[in-house]
Amino acid sequence: MRTKPKLPKGAKRVFHGEIFDVYQWKQKVYDGSFQRYEMLARADTVVVLAITPDKKIIAQRQSQPHPGKVFDSLPGGRVDDGETPFAAAKRELREETGYTSRSWKQWKSKRATSKIDWDIYTYIAYDCKKTHPQTLDEGEKIRVYMLSFRQFSVMVLRGKFGRDMKLEFLEAKTDPKRMRRLKKLLFP
Repeated sequence: MRTKPKLPKGAKRVFHGEIFDVYQWKQKVYDGSFQRYEMLARADTVVVLAITPDKKIIAQRQSQPHPGKVFDSLPGGRVDDGETPFAAAKRELREETGYTSRSWKQWKSKRATSKIDWDIYTYIAYDCKKTHPQTLDEGEKIRVYMLSFRQFSVMVLRGKFGRDMKLEFLEAKTDPKRMRRLKKLLFP
């Protein structure tokens, strides 16, 4: 659970938006003078790679009012105030797909970029079962669909599920041992 931004000491919030906040601070530079620096902050986010008992990967086709186009994604979203990334991953999977899991693994976490206080957590949810109806936000339209590993790989390599996922699959594609490890991770 994140209680305060991971920003330099003395950073002050100068703008509070719906998604982003802007922080500024004075910092001493190499010639001894001071310059104003700036950084964005936003809620951390989660991505869920959800696997069904029959080894299908849950994907979604969604649209939101902005940017107004239809796109493919994995379940995920923002970590709410006071919520852990793991709790957010469980909530987002249930809300966006109606599926739940009792077997989870945190796969990755990374800082999205050095100029934004924003971490992205990727989880794998195993043995996912449909247990609830979707409960979408007012600004979401999501259609859930299933992909085989091969279908998912093709879509990932076409850039459908983000650069990090594409890089992971490109590296695995060039190294058979790495591909076996990736498949074993997803389908133990």
